[in-house]
Amino acid sequence: MIPRGLSYDDAMRQFRWPKPERFNIGRAVCERHPPDALAMIVENADGSVRNWTFGQLLNASSRLANALGARGIAKGDRVGVFLSQGAELTLCHLAGYRMGAIVLPLFTLFGEEALEYRLANAEASAIMTDMSQLPKVLAVRDRLPHLKTIIVIGAGAHGSAFLDWDRLLAAASDRFATVDTAAEDPALLIYTSGTTGQPKGALHAHRMMLGCIPAVEQWLSHWPHGNEVMWTPAEWAWIAGLYDALFPAWYYGTPVLAHRFAKFDPERAFALLEKHRVGVSFIPPTALKMMRQVHKPQDRWSYNVRAVSTGGEAMGEELLAWGRESFGTTLSEGYGQTEMNLMLLNSPDWFEVRPGSCGRACPGRKVAVVDGEGNVLPPGEDGQIAGWRHDPIVMLEYWRNPEATARKYAGDWLLTGDLGRIDADGYVFFKSRDDDVITSGGYRIGPGEIEECLMRHPAVAMVGVVGVPDPFRTEIVKAFVQLRPEIVANDALKADLANFVKTRLAAHEYPREVDFVAELPLTTTGKIMRRELRRLDAEQKVRKRP
Repeated sequence: MIPRGLSYDDAMRQFRWPKPERFNIGRAVCERHPPDALAMIVENADGSVRNWTFGQLLNASSRLANALGARGIAKGDRVGVFLSQGAELTLCHLAGYRMGAIVLPLFTLFGEEALEYRLANAEASAIMTDMSQLPKVLAVRDRLPHLKTIIVIGAGAHGSAFLDWDRLLAAASDRFATVDTAAEDPALLIYTSGTTGQPKGALHAHRMMLGCIPAVEQWLSHWPHGNEVMWTPAEWAWIAGLYDALFPAWYYGTPVLAHRFAKFDPERAFALLEKHRVGVSFIPPTALKMMRQVHKPQDRWSYNVRAVSTGGEAMGEELLAWGRESFGTTLSEGYGQTEMNLMLLNSPDWFEVRPGSCGRACPGRKVAVVDGEGNVLPPGEDGQIAGWRHDPIVMLEYWRNPEATARKYAGDWLLTGDLGRIDADGYVFFKSRDDDVITSGGYRIGPGEIEECLMRHPAVAMVGVVGVPDPFRTEIVKAFVQLRPEIVANDALKADLANFVKTRLAAHEYPREVDFVAELPLTTTGKIMRRELRRLDAEQKVRKRP
């Protein structure tokens, strides 16, 4: 969508969004390509591989759409997808979009309560899952009056409470006429991660697909280049995995690698890059930090990844330097939310990457730092990162929650809830979540900078920083540290970590308390759950009371 050869400044001046009245995601990613063109490489846990063409995806999604239609599923109905990376998950999305239904992605690590809440809130009519997740679905089904259809992969036969995927598709026609949807028609209902309060359902229109494309193009260094394979370990239950990797690749007709990790294995990740000749990849920061612990991967595997994008946490110079050494390219950080995907990006081919910055606005996108009233703040002032609410990538609304929808906006700006600043060149620097700010001795401290500093310490694998109550300073900084496997925890190391920050940042920012933990609590998107760290601290203090 962005002509090759334009500078960043020229692209920002010249870009105009296409505004089609009619648009369907399923048609755009599945029906425009040669039927025999490779669409997906699925590597199973045992190492076996199955390839899918676009024609096979089209025929199989037609069968599923016809099967769902025969059971009363119609345009606007919500259909849950409770599956991991694989062909079946994509077929559910394609069938849903092509029917005009609203697809509800569900993460397979959800417990019963999380699953029930989303299915109930969405009033989902159907859900597609496999045998490993079926017990969770059956445990909550009686409390879900709208859930009429359960389709199960691997069942082998229809049960009294569910239908078998293979039998269902075999009996259905492989011809289906995609519904003529408006670009503004809803397509995707995806829930926020719930780091604060109850998750809210962000309802996206079909036009959101078009909003993703120019950003991903530049995020991956003027992608596409030929027919290079895309791979991401990010879950396809989240907007980044779906719309920063999977569907943009298919929009261009390029193949995607799918592999289900029971638990992310960094050595296996490098092996996949080599085996399938992956050319571009979206790798979340948590996965990158785990891959960084592999010693000299470039000496053990012959991979050649042209571009690596990432996002979700701020990256420091340490991780950028490792990325340049291990991949031969600059890691491209991006920034966005479930409600407005990929607002900011780094594009090494277009402009320098500044450590600590999550990038600049992509062409067609407006991003600012604003106050609580939506007034744009000048460069250098701290405020809330905000995006232009009229961007095609912005959600339609929070599902059936007009109050929360109204609070999300200030004038023409979508408020992210993230604090940051913008410099004179348009680079945005994330500081913290609004509710993660630490107030200590009159100072307001964001945890991100402290975490980045501690990550440079050779003993640290991962770290989470929060403010905990203090009678004298209101709060003090506390660091929860996950050490590298070979490191022994002791009090001397705690003091060393505190001094490491004190001497590199500021005296008021060093962690006055340091706790070592085996694992950090993470959201299903890989973000640190600071509220859980604060809860852990409170429990520790209660136990220590006489």
